[in-house]
Amino acid sequence: MNMKVTLRVIALGLAVLSSGCVSVKPAGTKDAGTSPPETVFVTFHVKAGKEAELIQVLAETWEIYRRQKLVFAEPHLILQGPEQGGTRIVEIFTWVNHKIPDQVPASVRIKWTRMQALCEERDGHQGLEGGEVQRILPPVK
Repeated sequence: MNMKVTLRVIALGLAVLSSGCVSVKPAGTKDAGTSPPETVFVTFHVKAGKEAELIQVLAETWEIYRRQKLVFAEPHLILQGPEQGGTRIVEIFTWVNHKIPDQVPASVRIKWTRMQALCEERDGHQGLEGGEVQRILPPVK
């Protein structure tokens, strides 16, 4: 399953969207300014002992996103907690527009493949799950 489909699998009702963000046209994307931002909530069901490696890959990927102007700086949260059978890591961030996940550079796709390899199916869930979410509190002004 490609990352775009994976990111859209489950829409969870939690997001924080910075009201002060100004859209920028990402480098290397076509018609980037014609699509609204997309906040995503991604859950990683991490293989035992791979937590630090996944966190490092997430940090490296975030640097690529920022350097390529694919995401807003805020919100960006990475959270970790236990779940039955292991550890879960959650990442929340906002693409500058909906089209970007379909147009990311090869360097990002390589990182996405690595992320998937560090995760596992658990308790009926795919190793990596996520989707678009909508800001509900505080309300968008």
